Amino acid sequence: MKLHFRLQKNESPTPSTLPIVLIHGLFGTLDNLGVLARDLKQHHDVLQVDLRNHGHSERSTDMSYAAMAQDLLETMDTAGIDKALVMGHSMGGKAAMALTALAPDRVEKLVVIDIAPVAYAERRHDNIFSAINAVTDAGIRDRQSAAACMRDIIPEEGVIQFLLKSFQQGEWLFNVPVLMAEYSNIIGWKELPAWPHPALFIRGGLSPYVQEQYRDAIASQFPASRAHVVAGASHWVHAEKPEAVLRAIHRFIDVD
Repeated sequence: MKLHFRLQKNESPTPSTLPIVLIHGLFGTLDNLGVLARDLKQHHDVLQVDLRNHGHSERSTDMSYAAMAQDLLETMDTAGIDKALVMGHSMGGKAAMALTALAPDRVEKLVVIDIAPVAYAERRHDNIFSAINAVTDAGIRDRQSAAACMRDIIPEEGVIQFLLKSFQQGEWLFNVPVLMAEYSNIIGWKELPAWPHPALFIRGGLSPYVQEQYRDAIASQFPASRAHVVAGASHWVHAEKPEAVLRAIHRFIDVD
């Protein structure tokens, strides 16, 4: 599986500075963590990827995290990255965690943004699928008309604008039928062996994705992890409070 990716070289080369891999969440593209990439590329090579069935990457009927981790490993090989600081948001955070099981020595440190290594029971994206399919069924080709259609189903304007970043000339840049069919795998999880290296879990204080009840699951799979809560932020914490997220990331990665 070939992933579409972007590799940005750092602006202040230092031989000992490790590259960073940034991984977007469900319905996203490699541009979604651009606010982080623009800062981090000052001192690190930054690899951004479109996950399978997203953006300009190849399509597949498999959306398991084991498969996504294999994609990431192969993309690191293609980009010439032996070891990296790996960071992912939401579904991308789960893919990053899965990479620690597949290739534990290829990840130096792990940053997981607003997701836990657990299976979620609640389906939080059914209205998004409904809105996406409504646009497709109506044969809409421009973003303005798509937004108007989606507002009847999705109340959050920010979510609509996020989704429309992947709407081009009447086509979605993610594989809607497969994402719907594989949704139980996307929100699901298979427990990983303990990965003993440093991990940082960043969550939005208003987000429901990382709860106190998940503490044991995090500790058993990532025993060297620490947590950072960004007050007043929701699930898209990196977009809402980028400065706070970047401060937490730098404190974590800029120490030996």
